[in-house]
Amino acid sequence: MPVDTLITHGRIWLGKDDGFAESLAISDGKVLASGTTAQMEALAGPATRRIDLAGRFAMPGVCEAHAHLSSYGVGLLRDVDVSPDRVSDMAGLLDRIRARAAQTPKGGWVLARGYDHTRLAENRHPHRSELDAAAPDHLVWLTRTCGHMAVASSAVLAQAGIGHNTPDPDGGSIARDAQGLTGLLAENARFPVMALLPELTVADYVAGIEAGGQDMLRYGITSHMDAGVGMTSGMTELLAYQEAEATGRLPLRSTLCLMGDKDVNIFDEARAAGLKPQSGSDMLRYGPVKFFTDGSAGGYTAAMSRPYEGTTSTGLFCLSDAECDALARRVHDAGFQMAIHAIGDAAIEQVLNAMERAQTANPREDARHRIEHCGWLSAAQMARMARMGVWPAPQPTFMYYFGENYLQALGPERSAFAYPMRAFVDAGLNPSASSDCPVTPMNPFAGIANMVTRKTRTGVVIGPDQRLTMAEALHCYTAAGAFATHDEERRGRLVPGQFADLAVLSQDLFTAEPESIAATTCVMTVLGGEVVWRAEGV
Repeated sequence: MPVDTLITHGRIWLGKDDGFAESLAISDGKVLASGTTAQMEALAGPATRRIDLAGRFAMPGVCEAHAHLSSYGVGLLRDVDVSPDRVSDMAGLLDRIRARAAQTPKGGWVLARGYDHTRLAENRHPHRSELDAAAPDHLVWLTRTCGHMAVASSAVLAQAGIGHNTPDPDGGSIARDAQGLTGLLAENARFPVMALLPELTVADYVAGIEAGGQDMLRYGITSHMDAGVGMTSGMTELLAYQEAEATGRLPLRSTLCLMGDKDVNIFDEARAAGLKPQSGSDMLRYGPVKFFTDGSAGGYTAAMSRPYEGTTSTGLFCLSDAECDALARRVHDAGFQMAIHAIGDAAIEQVLNAMERAQTANPREDARHRIEHCGWLSAAQMARMARMGVWPAPQPTFMYYFGENYLQALGPERSAFAYPMRAFVDAGLNPSASSDCPVTPMNPFAGIANMVTRKTRTGVVIGPDQRLTMAEALHCYTAAGAFATHDEERRGRLVPGQFADLAVLSQDLFTAEPESIAATTCVMTVLGGEVVWRAEGV
C-alpha cells in the first residue's frame, strides 16, 4: 500500500495500551504503521510527503465528547462575551452590554453569554434593573456560563408575558425579590424568551460551525460531539451541518447528538427524513439523542437528594418520572443511543430507572446509553451503571473552572466525589472527558490538568483520591471519547486502520511539571494525515 505521508522524529503517544513511536506511516488518511523513523522511511516512496516533528510530543487528536460547536460558533460571531476572562465585576459586565447597545439599532437585541456570578466581585447575578439602565432602548438577554439560567431585561420579560404573578413552570423557576421580578429565569422558565430570540439561518450556523471548528483545531481537537443539535433553531442546525460538510466548511469530524426532549425535539423529524443511528460519513455522523432531566450544580438547579448548602432547595427536575420513562423508551425502541443530561444524584437515579425499564422491556445488546455530565452520584449508582452498561460523559473542566463554586454550593464532602474520574475508571466505566463548551473554555489541557492533580484553576485541591495517571487522562480525551459514540474502531488511537488525526503539543505531557499542564498549547493539528492548523513558527 503506498505511503502518502510520514510523520517523523517525534515522541508519539499511540494510546493507553499502545505505547510510543518515533514515526507514523500514513496511507489514505489512516495510520498504516508505526515505529522508528528509519523503519517508516523504508516504507516511503518517491511521492511520500514528510512532516518532521523535530522531537515534539504528539498524541491522537483530542475527542471533545460533549460540546456545543454550532452554538459556540454562532456566539463567537454574535454574542457579547462576558465570561470571567473578560469581566470581573458588575461594572465591567454592564460596560460591555452598554457598548454593544451603542452599536445596535434601538429596539434590537443585545445578547450576551458567559457570566459566572460566583466570579463577579459582587458574588450575585445581574438584576434586570441594571440591564435596563445599561441598555434602556434594547432587548437584553444575558445567559449564565452554565447555559441553564439567564437574566432578561424588563422589556424582554414584558414581551415574553412573564410578570410578577406568573407561576413557575414545571421544571423551571422565575426569581423574585421584594421589588418583584429580578429577571433571572432558570431551566424551563427560559423557554418563553427563547421563542422570541432572533431567528438564525442555515447560513448563520454554517458560519458558526466553521469559525468554532477552526477554534477547536487550534486546541488539537479533531473530533467532537455536538451535544444538542436542534436545541435553539430546530432542524436548521442539522441542515447547517449537512451544508457545512457539502461545501467543505466542516473543519473537524462531527457527531451530532439530536434533541429529543419533551418541548425541544428534532429527533422525530430527522427519523422521518430517513436518518439512521450511527450512520454518516468520515466527517459527519449521526449519534445519540438527548433530553434534559435537571439543571446545573453551579446554578443550584441540578436535582440532588440532599439540599444545597445553606438552603432547603434540592434543585429542579425538568421531567416527571413518567415523562422521562416515555422519552427514554421512544429513543431506545428506535435503536438510538441515549445521551441524557443528568448532573445531580436524584436526576441520575431517575435516568437509571428509565434506562433500566426501557432495556427490560426491549433488550438491546451494547445500547451504550450515556449519562451526560453524571457529576454527583453515589458509589451504589456507579455500581448500577456498571451492571447496566451505562456510560458516564463527565467534564473534568467543571472541577477546574467551577470547583470553588461547588464547595460553596454543596460543601467539601460532596464536592470531593464530584466528577469522580478515578472511581469511574476503577469501576470499568471508561469515562470520556470534555468541556461542554461554551459552558467552560474548550481547552482540553485544563481538563487533563484537573484529572491528574484534582486542582482547580486557583490551586485548590478537591478530592485528591480521584486523580488519574497521565495515560488514563489522555485516554479519557481520546479513545474513551470515540467509544462514547461507537467510534472506537475508527478513531482515538494511532494504530493501523484508524484515522491519522494528531495533536502536536508544546510540551511532553508525560514529563511536564503538573503545574504547567493547563498552560500547554497545541502547535500543530493533523486531520487524516493533512496539517489543518499550525502555530506560527512551527
